[in-house]
Amino acid sequence: MRPVEELGDEIAAARAVLRAARQVVVLTGAGISTDSGIPDFRGPQGLWTKNPEAEKTATLSHYVSDPELRKRNWQRLAEGSMWEGKAPNPGHRALVELERQGKLHTLITQNVDGLHRAAGTSEARLVEIHGTTSKVRCLDCGDTAPMEHALERVRAGEADPPCRLCGGVLKSATISFGQNLVAADLHRSEQAAMACDVMLSVGSTLTVYPIANVIPIAHESGARVVIVNAEPTPFDGLAAAVVPASISEALPPIVAAD
Repeated sequence: MRPVEELGDEIAAARAVLRAARQVVVLTGAGISTDSGIPDFRGPQGLWTKNPEAEKTATLSHYVSDPELRKRNWQRLAEGSMWEGKAPNPGHRALVELERQGKLHTLITQNVDGLHRAAGTSEARLVEIHGTTSKVRCLDCGDTAPMEHALERVRAGEADPPCRLCGGVLKSATISFGQNLVAADLHRSEQAAMACDVMLSVGSTLTVYPIANVIPIAHESGARVVIVNAEPTPFDGLAAAVVPASISEALPPIVAAD
């Protein structure tokens, strides 16, 4: 990552692409939320680096087979989410500005922190491809409910609250390792990638599949690609502009209307 002051040419190139765009699809990853105080997962200070059990919790087979793991996870959640008190940063708000300009076709996020929604991105434009922590889902019957309802039960003494409809295992409505993405969400994302004239990737390593495929899908469909990420990605070579900077500093000038 380079200081934004040294990236005038790169920012100008990205800005030129966005100004000429009519239909922009955005893919965001963990990097857009780090300036909101939310750690990534595998970096030096990442959630899974510092707490390997958290990665087990995100693996479906471990979660389903280990009631004690579930109990410890529920207790951590009841004591306070890692996202509690976190607010959208200028990077999130820049994408709301892109929508205000009428250019945002679809915003696909790999994040489950809800900050795009909190910033003001409309429900109709948003695909939370890896789900959300704001809800729980039963792994048996599929029923969903607000996360806070489950946490109230934990605080009341239910260490591993079962589904109230069928008694099945509850977990946050996020996509764990070993779970398939929601087919409708993936289809919508791929269709959006084929329809856009600019694909903007923000804060993603572009190494998590199948959603990383939207980048080559867009490129092969004729879209120009812009990548804003602190570190290099596998798709930098096909991008019209690459900006290796702090997202909260670089993205607002890139999408600014004038």
